Amino acid sequence: MSRTARQPATQHSDEDLCRLGRAVIETEAAAVAALGERIGADFARACRLLLDCRGRVVVIGMGKSGHIGGKLAATLASTGTPAFFVHPGEASHGDLGMITAEDVVIGLSNSGETDEINLLLPLIKRLAVPLVALSGNPGSTLARAATVHLDVGVAEEACPLGLAPTSSTTATLAMGDALAIALLDARGFTRDDFALSHPGGRLGRRLLLRIDDLMHTGERLPRVGPDTLLGEALVEMSRKGLGMTAVVDDDDRVLGVFTDGDLRRTLDHGVDVHGTRVREVMTAGGRQIPRQSLAAEALELMERHRINALLVTDDEHRLIGALNMHDLLRAGVV
Repeated sequence: MSRTARQPATQHSDEDLCRLGRAVIETEAAAVAALGERIGADFARACRLLLDCRGRVVVIGMGKSGHIGGKLAATLASTGTPAFFVHPGEASHGDLGMITAEDVVIGLSNSGETDEINLLLPLIKRLAVPLVALSGNPGSTLARAATVHLDVGVAEEACPLGLAPTSSTTATLAMGDALAIALLDARGFTRDDFALSHPGGRLGRRLLLRIDDLMHTGERLPRVGPDTLLGEALVEMSRKGLGMTAVVDDDDRVLGVFTDGDLRRTLDHGVDVHGTRVREVMTAGGRQIPRQSLAAEALELMERHRINALLVTDDEHRLIGALNMHDLLRAGVV
């Protein structure tokens, strides 16, 4: 009877399964660690080729290397190096037209002898396009054809059969990330640049959303003068619903803040809310943030100081807005 793809489970204990899992992690970690010694002149040459590219970086790879290539192209594109992935099987049937003389090609193949990739090598050479090869065989056809070869060979696969690409794909992925991040830093790629490549989802909101987009202003902004009776300040807090009120002078410069926390502490001391001025019980100064700051910076400030609201001020500490943790929650920043 032939063996099918799905076999009955063997009698492995929980510890056996955990031992196998740990062995895989250790084997792949050793493979990645070994790459550090190979970061040298060839790595720098590869970076220079990619930095000097006037077109786009075209990544090619088959099978598991193709999946790694897709991820590498996406990482490059999102960190300042325009890139896309081309399937080598499709490239020989028309997609090679995507590659221009202005581009640089990155070829991924653990063996360096992948037929679909090697079929393209004469065409890449004819275009005079630089080729950066990532393979585990420095003597392979791909490596010898490359402008620069980066050795991503591994001592062993993590697969106990020595067949499934595991350590080799992990090593290729790590080398690709090393290239991408070296290029990011060399280009002076900033957080704002990164944000423009990631406008969607929580990451985009954290990187793009600014205080200006969230803060309460005008009639929605709670504020009282320093001689306001505490009872009246509580009415202002309740009406505006931010759990606090700013205390400002006649020129709208912030003198302090009075929060729900200040109220609890005040009541604990038996203070008369109808006979006490807010300046006597406010927190002087209060936490303030400039309006051009990112919403993520406001979140970090609130978490660091364990507060739930911030005042937004200009360079002369004049009040222009306020926001609280609920605003950040609604915006998806938290």
